[in-house]
Amino acid sequence: MPRNAYDPKAYLATIKNVKAGLESRTKVLLSMECGAKTATEISQKSEISYARATHHLHLMMKERIVVRSGKKRGYVWTLTAYGQQRLVS
Repeated sequence: MPRNAYDPKAYLATIKNVKAGLESRTKVLLSMECGAKTATEISQKSEISYARATHHLHLMMKERIVVRSGKKRGYVWTLTAYGQQRLVS
């Protein structure tokens, strides 16, 4: 991944933003651009492990960038309006 090619929403306020985390969150966010997806679909499309994808989804959920909905198995993850507003600020 080119230097400084991270999605602005990949930067989190509550944790230290290291290169590996920024790259993973950017891949997750890029895979979610087409709409709501399950964690399995996100991990496959972003070419990262399922565990890494869910870890970063939970981190972004704490900062209200993404939200999950659905049943216990097969949660659907979507970007929130708050996550979209962070691009403007």
